[in-house]
Amino acid sequence: MTRLAELPDTYLTSRDALQRVAVHIVARARAQATGRFGLRVTVAGFGTPEFGDDVVRVRVSGTTLVRETGGTDGATSTATAIDGSALADLAGFASVDLGSDLDVGHDTPSLGDATEPLSVDGASASALATWYATVGTALDRVVAGLPAESSPSLVQLWPEHFDVALDAAATSERRANLGGSPGDGFHDGPYAYVGPWTDDRPGDESFWNAPFGAVLVYRDLVGADDPVGLLTEFFSEGMRRLAG
Repeated sequence: MTRLAELPDTYLTSRDALQRVAVHIVARARAQATGRFGLRVTVAGFGTPEFGDDVVRVRVSGTTLVRETGGTDGATSTATAIDGSALADLAGFASVDLGSDLDVGHDTPSLGDATEPLSVDGASASALATWYATVGTALDRVVAGLPAESSPSLVQLWPEHFDVALDAAATSERRANLGGSPGDGFHDGPYAYVGPWTDDRPGDESFWNAPFGAVLVYRDLVGADDPVGLLTEFFSEGMRRLAG
């Protein structure tokens, strides 16, 4: 089981750069073709599901942007470095139009200077990918333990907040978001959350330690032997409380 390590000093800068890539390159590539922008956790990073007649997939692996096609003319894969490249360079590589309209939510990161080179550190990119994989595995375990009537949604990485999440019903009146953020205005570092859709906060009030529900912060998972197990229990406890 992979342990979560202390975050590098470059984490915040690298995370913000990778979110701009996620929104304006990866999500935009899917949105241009399908109108959808939800992403998936992939090996060593995140990317689109396959889309289009050419069966395209655009993904980030560490500090590398990868474009794959699997159409009738044969499967191909090309890659380019993110660190040191500008969004304009990556857009050309991924056949993305940066001038097209894109809205992935009210917190959509701005395009910014598309000609300015990006700075993405390998250790920080690896830490982010490990966090996503850990949260994604925990969410899969939670889904496996939920009753059918919970009707959990698909686990997706949402570029607006750069979080991996799903939603599920605890009761017919109570539904909640379960997920993991890489850090944001609420908390700089990564954290897991249970976000009820209603104002109900059943049981011990100490569990509900955030304005929007409950959080488990990254630093409390660093060095743990089984971070997936701890996250699974955290998400499951939130659902049990909401189920009464």
